[in-house]
Amino acid sequence: MKITIVGTGYVGLVTGVCFAEVGIDVCCVDVDKEKIAKLKKGISPIYEQGLEEMLLNNLEKKKITFSDSLEEGMQGAEIIFSAVGTPPDEDGSADLSYVLDVAHQVGRNMKDYVLVVTKSTVPVGTAERVRKAIEEELAIRGENIDFDIASNPEFLKEGSAIKDFMYPERIVVGVSSFRAQEVMARLYKPFTLNGHPVIFMDVPSAEMTKYAANSMLATRISFMNDIANLCELVGADVNAVRKGIGSDTRIGSKFLYPGIGYGGSCFPKDVKALIKTAENNNYKMGVLCAVEEVNESQKSLMFNKFVSHFNGDVRGMTVGFWGLAFKPGTDDMREAPSLVMIEKLREAGVSVKAYDPVSMPESKRRIGDVITYCKDMYEVAENVDALFLITEWTEFRFPDWERVSSHIKNKVLFDGRNLYDKKELENDGFTYYGVGL
Repeated sequence: MKITIVGTGYVGLVTGVCFAEVGIDVCCVDVDKEKIAKLKKGISPIYEQGLEEMLLNNLEKKKITFSDSLEEGMQGAEIIFSAVGTPPDEDGSADLSYVLDVAHQVGRNMKDYVLVVTKSTVPVGTAERVRKAIEEELAIRGENIDFDIASNPEFLKEGSAIKDFMYPERIVVGVSSFRAQEVMARLYKPFTLNGHPVIFMDVPSAEMTKYAANSMLATRISFMNDIANLCELVGADVNAVRKGIGSDTRIGSKFLYPGIGYGGSCFPKDVKALIKTAENNNYKMGVLCAVEEVNESQKSLMFNKFVSHFNGDVRGMTVGFWGLAFKPGTDDMREAPSLVMIEKLREAGVSVKAYDPVSMPESKRRIGDVITYCKDMYEVAENVDALFLITEWTEFRFPDWERVSSHIKNKVLFDGRNLYDKKELENDGFTYYGVGL
């Protein structure tokens, strides 16, 4: 079986490389000629543990190829995955221009039956718009070629995407015909043979499942952040509360860790898009509106604590950041809390030094040299007025606090992930600020 994947971003590239790994012939297509040239050499445009090694291995086996031409890339393909970006518009709705452009190109170039699968996260009803776009192009050509549409949303966690794809908890597939279901069943046979379930459903339900899943996880995060903020006011410890409620099997312990807000490419965008979908149907998602409000407020939490600690007199100070990415295991800085904090600190006249083991090149691409980039976590601590733990990378878990103490001006730590032991640090002479403690 040959498949074509349009878009070599996070989802498209991981999907393509993993399908190649299980023996599918894959062609990945992207309009970015520079990116395609690098991929042909085995250079990944994103950081994801194990991805580049798997990419090189399948290039060598010739199980995966790359092209900047969809017309060329879709030749002989039985399935075409659309994995292009769906960035949020100003009103929060998903921008479907790239998705529909792919559909029009497919309609202009298809010669035989093909199953067109939406892999991108898209609002309910998008697959039907894809169908109509293809039909429009076939009508212009005067052709009557059979095709099907399907929805196959991804559930990949950045930092563990390879594992999530190869060993999925579930594979959700929305289909509108028996033929489409049969084609997708053949594609995923290597996974079902290993006991990973494929859940077939109608297309709108599959489209909704992705948004509902991410919104539920975002809700848990914002709920715990709200509880954490109240814990501080009433003298409770959110870590104890988290363990207490997480032991209830109806609730569970996952996604109950308070912090400085969620970021990345999925949760913020998908929550906004689901809210907008509801608005377009004259309905208000009251819970999700609150989830978004809490999350935006949470990104300023540590900045507010910093200003309060120094009684508002922070102009001219320098602070250090341990971490920049929105989470460990990735270089992704989309909607990262660090960006909000950097902007607020700079507006307050505070300079920022930072170190992140992976995402400093991405930070430079996004914000340039408005902050100082350091070679390691200890250089960050040199002569700073305060330290901020932003991203809980493994290498930050056990710092040499004696070494940190010898460099830092003021022994003040703002722990945005509750990574460290408050009592231990206070015994070492630090002033410690966490979340909900």
